[in-house]
Amino acid sequence: MTKTTGRALRATILVGESDVWHHKSLYTEIVHRAHQAGLAGASVFRGIEGFGASSLIHTTRLLSLSDDLPVAIVIVDDEAPLRAFLPQLDELLTEGLVILDDCEIIRYTGHDKEPKK
Repeated sequence: MTKTTGRALRATILVGESDVWHHKSLYTEIVHRAHQAGLAGASVFRGIEGFGASSLIHTTRLLSLSDDLPVAIVIVDDEAPLRAFLPQLDELLTEGLVILDDCEIIRYTGHDKEPKK
């Protein structure tokens, strides 16, 4: 196992689950473009409750089922490639929020040849 540490940039993109881009989920399009751009990785997290600019609360609670729950796409990479990707978000987003913050990463790669005792 190899452990490396360093600095990176994290982009958190907040959109609605029902947001679409050319008949496809917006979050799916963002993840696929991040992959095509060669970024280190992207993950999508579905919120259980939230509100945004509309001030409407979206929730998974049974009495108020929502079809537009909040979704967060998190992308972490070195600053230069991630900033180079941002113009694609300009093309895709009509509503939403992008949060950029510096972060420290600890990356684990590879496997030990022998099992730990």
